[in-house]
Amino acid sequence: MTLAPDTPRTARSGSGWLLPDLARVVRDHVTRAVRRPAPEPEVPPTPDSALLRAMCHDMKSPLASLEALLRSLDRAPAQHDELLDLARAQTAHLSSMLRTADASGGATRRAPGGRLLDDVVRASVAASGLPPRQLTVGVQDCAADVTVGDARVQRILTNLLENAHRHGDGAPVLLTVTCRGDCVRLALTQDVAHPERVVQYLRHDAPPVDLTGLGLWSVQRHARDLGGTVVWATSAAGLTLCVQLPDR
Repeated sequence: MTLAPDTPRTARSGSGWLLPDLARVVRDHVTRAVRRPAPEPEVPPTPDSALLRAMCHDMKSPLASLEALLRSLDRAPAQHDELLDLARAQTAHLSSMLRTADASGGATRRAPGGRLLDDVVRASVAASGLPPRQLTVGVQDCAADVTVGDARVQRILTNLLENAHRHGDGAPVLLTVTCRGDCVRLALTQDVAHPERVVQYLRHDAPPVDLTGLGLWSVQRHARDLGGTVVWATSAAGLTLCVQLPDR
């Protein structure tokens, strides 16, 4: 009985080449894997790109709601007044977002010639949209006469006031502007329901993904760029955000 083909060993299947071929395939694969370029690190967003991203994120829903309300005016005449009130509310919300965006961008511009801090406070109050009945302002005489040469000071004030307008649920606001030594202090006090939600935006270096918190993030960024600081405290009167800026 023949148990195997009667052929020379060298004439059989090329099994003798299997291990070298396999080793070469593995070696080539490992080489390609090692030479594959590493993925580029994600570039952190600039303030301008963060602002654009936040506006696109936050304005989409209010604009869609406003369009739907306007389309419904003709189809539901019985609810005309109610729909108009809702449309006005959405418009006011969008206007508030645009004020926040405007006060958060363009931070490098300087005020030509300088303005008195008292005038800057008045302009910030007018730009914030905060109802006069909700706001009390106190400006110390020595602070009122300080000359402001940088537009970022008004952006800080506007963002503080606009944040109180958008997220304060109508609670009264106290803004005090004082001077101490070689520093000017801008302090805003409001009795908010969840102060920890407000101050969280002052703790992050990276901008938020939406307009919620963008104003406060902008406040701490502008204050730092001007050589100042932002501190906060809670008391029986509510949450106080205080921006301290050097008088220089």
